[in-house]
Amino acid sequence: VQLQASGGGLVQAGGSLRLSCAASGHTFSWYNMGWFRQAPGKEREFVAAITWSGKTHYADSVKGRFTIARDNAKNTVYLQMISLKPEDTALYYCASNQRSTFDSSFYEYDYWGQGTLVTVSS
Repeated sequence: VQLQASGGGLVQAGGSLRLSCAASGHTFSWYNMGWFRQAPGKEREFVAAITWSGKTHYADSVKGRFTIARDNAKNTVYLQMISLKPEDTALYYCASNQRSTFDSSFYEYDYWGQGTLVTVSS
């Protein structure tokens, strides 16, 4: 299984970015997909997830600003981020699992991409 994240970059506060994560090596539509992030000196934290059935979950810190979506035909999950803040600066990872219920713990995710860096300047 391979997850390839892309779309990170440098953006000013208030700007937007769209991250993509292309999956291969498993039946994408059967898997829950998640986005996590890790800022320097901090623990990896949950950002958003979308289950195999399309149900979405968000961290409180990004609700109303970030939107997760999946395109099963393209084996890709997206994270649309608007109204970005400097505190959103982090390395963003996509991950997947095949659990029957949602969990925001990164321990519950089996496969991980390499991360894409998002930097938000003030």
